[in-house]
Amino acid sequence: MTAAGLIFSNIHDQSTPELTRVRTMASVPFGGRYRLIDFALSNMVNSGITKVGLITHYNYQSLLDHIGTGKDWDLARRSGGIKILPPFITAYDNAAGQKLYASRLEALMGARDFINRCTEDCFVLSDCDIICNIDLNAVIEDHAKSGADVTFVTKRVDTTDMDIAENVGVISADADRNVTDFVMTKPAGEVNLYTNIMVVSRGYMMSVLADAVAHGYTSFFRDIISHSIGKANYRIYEYDGWYAYIGSLESYFACSMQLLTDEARNGLFHVKNRPILTKVRNSAPTKYNEGAEVKNSLIADGCVIEGTVENSILFRGVKVGKGTVVKNSILMQDTYTGSDVSLNCVITDKNVMIRDGRTLSGHETMPFFIGKNGSV
Repeated sequence: MTAAGLIFSNIHDQSTPELTRVRTMASVPFGGRYRLIDFALSNMVNSGITKVGLITHYNYQSLLDHIGTGKDWDLARRSGGIKILPPFITAYDNAAGQKLYASRLEALMGARDFINRCTEDCFVLSDCDIICNIDLNAVIEDHAKSGADVTFVTKRVDTTDMDIAENVGVISADADRNVTDFVMTKPAGEVNLYTNIMVVSRGYMMSVLADAVAHGYTSFFRDIISHSIGKANYRIYEYDGWYAYIGSLESYFACSMQLLTDEARNGLFHVKNRPILTKVRNSAPTKYNEGAEVKNSLIADGCVIEGTVENSILFRGVKVGKGTVVKNSILMQDTYTGSDVSLNCVITDKNVMIRDGRTLSGHETMPFFIGKNGSV
């Protein structure tokens, strides 16, 4: 069974307004050298999907810069490759002051031209608020074998200690993995969490979009999925690998800190034949000056470290001044810290300057955040 990919870059922008003020959710930096879209794209490319539509909404300049021609994911192709799908709006709509799409279903209807041109047997739909390394071939094979209209990828998790947003998908299924209920709620306890990855048969996708246009539907899950349980063939695929969900700045911080554990790194970056691909930059190696001390941290290339870094993640081009102590923090690209600075549970966006002698501290449940181009 052949498949094409569809990635939603803006659907969850409201979850992390601090990070998405100047970018899409898809282009939020993560893990020292990656963007969140790298995980969705890599999952597709590693599974042989070479035609991917990237649905955008607004603030996608940094996303375009990151994706480029798609060559870093082997998607710079004459046939197929990655296609940027900006929101469709006519001159009349713009003059009338119409809003751009506000839901997943409206986004799909705006991408109908791309969907109609695809001849693949099914579509793999993915959001950018989840981080995992999944074998989508196994999901597609299971989808084909069962003859399902939609296969939802789920993860069995205990949400007791997780920072979960108010409206996430929770799926109930019977012993044969047929979906019996799908609700958008704030889960409690152990549940089958919908990972925002699904496989949809092409014929069913076309009929859903035609039905939505005819009846004026706006919500994919409320108007389509919930009303069709028991009528359409909906199934689940249970993913058992490492998984992280970003629903707030706090969960972004927690997910990033998990990368400092062997379990997370092995489950995400050290999976055989499934590398996480990203834009390649030819930066100089990190320079550790005399007196530098680094413990249990992820350090990208191009950094200069003169102080102490512990349990932290440093992106490309970060400068840690002499006598400075950085603990439990995330410093994004080109952050500059002066001398004798103390940072604990701090997140800096790109191009932040922290002057000499500053002391900044947050908490694991409320990290101290400094926006892009900020100065303290």
